[in-house]
Amino acid sequence: MSWTVVADVVAALCFLGGSLLALVAAVGLVRFPDLLSRMHAGTKPQVLGLILMVVGLALHLRRAEILGLLMLVVVFQMITAPVAAHMVGRAGYRTGRIRQDLLVRDELTIDLDAAHLHAQERAASGEDRGGHGSGRPDPARPDPA
Repeated sequence: MSWTVVADVVAALCFLGGSLLALVAAVGLVRFPDLLSRMHAGTKPQVLGLILMVVGLALHLRRAEILGLLMLVVVFQMITAPVAAHMVGRAGYRTGRIRQDLLVRDELTIDLDAAHLHAQERAASGEDRGGHGSGRPDPARPDPA
């Protein structure tokens, strides 16, 4: 077997695997019951599926000048997908779209409650007089002294 035949077979397998992962992501988006599960289904298999498709494309085209562009596609996808999923999850949490009964552990509520309590304690003790938390006086407020 020559190198080109092996590369084409591996490329076909990568295309098939990437397509199957994209299909799994689509089915997960439709079938999962809540925002967090759908968000997971929409990011994890989709990113891996795209990577497999890009690897298959690189093996199929076999051109060095295309490789840089394909790498940029993968890098941007790996950067934007987790950030977008994090922002969607945070927005869903803040708007009450998260089903609390499906959470095993809700660490965000614990952290938000602790931060809120800490802010109340700082305000009660007068530590937060600057208004910005930077120690500088707030220009909108007159100096209490």
